Amino acid sequence: MHPSAHIDTFARDNLPPPDLWPDLPQPADTQYPERLNAAVELLDRMVERGFGDAIALRTDTAACTYYQLYVRVNQIAHVLRSRMSLVPGNRVLLRGSNNPMMAACLLATIKAGLVAVPTMPLLRAKDLVPVVVRAKVSAALCDSALRDELDALMRETPSLKQAMFFNDDGGTPEALETHLAAMPTRFAACDTSQDDVALIAFTSGTTGTPKGTMHFHRDVVAMCDLFPRHVLRPQPDDVFCGTPPLAFTFGLGGMLCFPLRVGASVVLLDRGTPETLLAAIQRHRASVLFTAPTMYRQMAGLAGQFDLASLKKCVSAGEALPDATRQLWKEATGIEIIDGIGSTEMIHIFVSSPPEAVRRGAIGTAVPGYRARIVDDEMNEVPPGTVGKLAVQGPTGCRYLADERQRDYVKKGWNLPGDTFTMDADGYFYYQARSDDMIVSSGYNIAGPEVEAALMLHEAVAECGVIGVPDEARGQIVKAFVVLQPGHRDDAAMAAALQEFVKQTIAPYKYPRAVEFRDSLPRTETGKLQRFRLRTL
Repeated sequence: MHPSAHIDTFARDNLPPPDLWPDLPQPADTQYPERLNAAVELLDRMVERGFGDAIALRTDTAACTYYQLYVRVNQIAHVLRSRMSLVPGNRVLLRGSNNPMMAACLLATIKAGLVAVPTMPLLRAKDLVPVVVRAKVSAALCDSALRDELDALMRETPSLKQAMFFNDDGGTPEALETHLAAMPTRFAACDTSQDDVALIAFTSGTTGTPKGTMHFHRDVVAMCDLFPRHVLRPQPDDVFCGTPPLAFTFGLGGMLCFPLRVGASVVLLDRGTPETLLAAIQRHRASVLFTAPTMYRQMAGLAGQFDLASLKKCVSAGEALPDATRQLWKEATGIEIIDGIGSTEMIHIFVSSPPEAVRRGAIGTAVPGYRARIVDDEMNEVPPGTVGKLAVQGPTGCRYLADERQRDYVKKGWNLPGDTFTMDADGYFYYQARSDDMIVSSGYNIAGPEVEAALMLHEAVAECGVIGVPDEARGQIVKAFVVLQPGHRDDAAMAAALQEFVKQTIAPYKYPRAVEFRDSLPRTETGKLQRFRLRTL
């Protein structure tokens, strides 16, 4: 590793032992200089290249140019280093929804050589305690709308000694805006190494206790130079829009870093409904959309009510994209969704395909710069068409913050995201299930997402989740939790109809032997279904 600029060496000290790291091949796209600051690459370089007057960030009420964002980032960086007396390597908790000040605070933290620890805005103090404790966070920048929970958090975690609140015009000493006007408009970026930690992103908790994933400055830049460059192919005149939070690496890329890397702009929205997202696309003439499969399904039936002529590319990630949803959206808009699988551990998408290369039922192929294979329990590569574990290598990879689970995620130099796949002879990957979501019933392996995809084809089904539950005779049986569309009765007749529908759609032995109707399903803030919570219902 290169000499660090961090004075507080906590992050580097708590990286996994080198022998537990994945192999990190660096293709030509990710060859960077030894000294690298991700915020400089994403913002300062764009101003230098003549994008200063171009719009960077948009909201329903305002717009911010690249130069204006550059100035605001510099001023916040001065507050962090001088007013708050933070030193390179200190961790900063970032709390806020998708808005320009949250974006500026994130970039300023990285530019100042501090380690950004962004967190989902809906998390409560009790959810944040382990994040603060594990990452030894001492300072926070928080949206004033979330102050109550941060105040509660500071009472519970004495190590979190100071905080400033943005989007606060109250003029108090704790309001970030109070100090900005007095700060210089230029800031000498911290001379960070490419392998200094810039970001600790915590996993979204779909399988229980969140893990802290550590990403270097080079990783933040690399995620912009792989999937976007080779699959999404954005242009400076693109307008990005979507729902993933900036605290989620899917959102960090799609809602900030990817557009900045090419001189495009992004519409930052608070949490939206299908109607408000479609309205934003129409109002801002958005051309690139990032959101989750559930949102695409909900928007498909409403798309005809809005002018979506500007929309050119749509990206789905975060959870499996049912083919029924892909086809509904294509019928409604004419747009082929760009599906992708990524992980917080790998920072962003590593398997995907551009629209013209989509193969029905497949997520895609390995994104250039990554390689992927299907392996068995001994890490041996299996033949095409064989169900096995997805293994990935590339310029980004898993490095957990002081967590024994590193040994489970990385084996023999390969990242194991925990997904079961098949791969065809042409290198297309077909999702089966999370490895811990495979259902074994009477000796048959049944992938829960396949049953979910079949159920979603039924006109009465709005949402569903499928798990295996214990059964004396069969070991496990398939159980479906179903949210119905309005106007349908949640009775025994409907359950029987859905069971018969699945039998006619996929192999009959895969049908759900138990059906439970629910008003809603447990999901993370990023929209992922929490199957582990279904098992406790």
